[in-house]
Amino acid sequence: MSNGLPVSRLINVTINMSPAAAQGANLNTALLLGATAVIDTAERKRTYGGIDEVGADFSTTDPEYKAALLYFQQTPQPSELSIGRWAKTATAGLLRGAALSTAQQALATWKAVTAGSFRVTIDATVKTLSALDFSGVSNLNGVATIITTALAGAVCVWNGTQFVITSPTTGANSKVSYASATGSGTDISAMLGMTSGVAPAPVDGIVAEAPDACVSLFLDRFSNQFLGLAFADSSLTDDQLIAVCDLIEADQKHLHAVSTSTAAVLDPTSTTDIASRMLAKSYKYSFGQFSSMPFAGASLLGRLLTTDFDANNTTITLMYKQEPGIVAETLTTTQANTLQAKRINVFVEYNNDTAVVQYGITPSGIYIDSIYNSIWFQNRVQTDAYNVLYQSPTKIPQTDAGNALIAAAIEGACDAAITNGYGAPGVWNSAGFGALKQGDTLTKGYYVYVPPIASQSQSNREARKSVPFQVALKEAGAIHTADILINVNR
Repeated sequence: MSNGLPVSRLINVTINMSPAAAQGANLNTALLLGATAVIDTAERKRTYGGIDEVGADFSTTDPEYKAALLYFQQTPQPSELSIGRWAKTATAGLLRGAALSTAQQALATWKAVTAGSFRVTIDATVKTLSALDFSGVSNLNGVATIITTALAGAVCVWNGTQFVITSPTTGANSKVSYASATGSGTDISAMLGMTSGVAPAPVDGIVAEAPDACVSLFLDRFSNQFLGLAFADSSLTDDQLIAVCDLIEADQKHLHAVSTSTAAVLDPTSTTDIASRMLAKSYKYSFGQFSSMPFAGASLLGRLLTTDFDANNTTITLMYKQEPGIVAETLTTTQANTLQAKRINVFVEYNNDTAVVQYGITPSGIYIDSIYNSIWFQNRVQTDAYNVLYQSPTKIPQTDAGNALIAAAIEGACDAAITNGYGAPGVWNSAGFGALKQGDTLTKGYYVYVPPIASQSQSNREARKSVPFQVALKEAGAIHTADILINVNR
């Protein structure tokens, strides 16, 4: 029986859900690059929420673990860290089996195999394994050992979760195929989790990477997933470090920490040490720290990348901060002046029983926090303006009213900069634009100039461009030193 005509004949209601806003880059995560063969060159990167997670993958003697320890020892503690694989030397091809369930790992199942077989191709050579007898094994490591013996060159290991077969060679021709059945005996290719469609894709070997080539790959594949960058490797030459600095300087969206213990950095007559070379190039996005301990720059990144830009008064300066786990340097005044002149940072002891980071600076003379804050501000403005266009269910008209919508988004980002302490009211000491003149006071801490749509060229209008917005933001800065004159009268 009908319940009557649908109401939609008279009142038709349609719901349009706007898309979720695009997210900005991850500005609170560092990337440590290392050569320890834990993460393969296909996976390339893993993210960790604490040092215990890092310790589950890396041993306490691995440089990646040591650098991560300094990073996570900071207070407040960073929430996230990425570790990436650098192919410092040529890598071997390998095949990782699927993670085996508890039932698949049952030793009784494996001990029942007395004539196991499977086929795998290693470096273009087909390996046909047969008569694999696991009846005497006491664990899955024993299974892997028997397979290694039968492979006669390649290595099979059980890592507690999966079987892994690795080629005995390295370089571009080092390869391991999926496993398959031989047609005789007891097929164990599926038991190993190494068949096509079950196992992850085989990882081919690659030739050795230069450090800057490795960084270039990470900038291309994972650019928005990290902000800070450092190598967990003390063997990089100064030339290699400079090549990475050049790349980061061109990228302008990340910060690169260079750690050095080279004594020449403390020598005021030296002009060829890494600090002097970075100073000569006036880098803004790479900075150095002198320390007798390796990976000290990871600690600086750990302190900086805890900034919550959405909160109130949260932006920081690195001057006067602590570096847990780093031994403070005892310097002479001459050495301290040398580091200051070369614009390189240090965790140093003072004669009042304190130790502090100084100076929180880049080789350009601009402070690290200013660069970090500017990266955030650029990303915030870009993301907010994008979302105005992206989330519109119709369009943003090419009119003064349409440009005002984008301007409002820009002003929202400026307001956030004032709230978190990056910007503040002050006198504008640069050339003006729009209604702003040099010497004017920015009472809000910023000024957004939106020219009238009538001033737009016809070619830009036909290209559907907005008018060119201009933003003036006054930095709040930070006090690092003070002069105090005391007059005493008796």
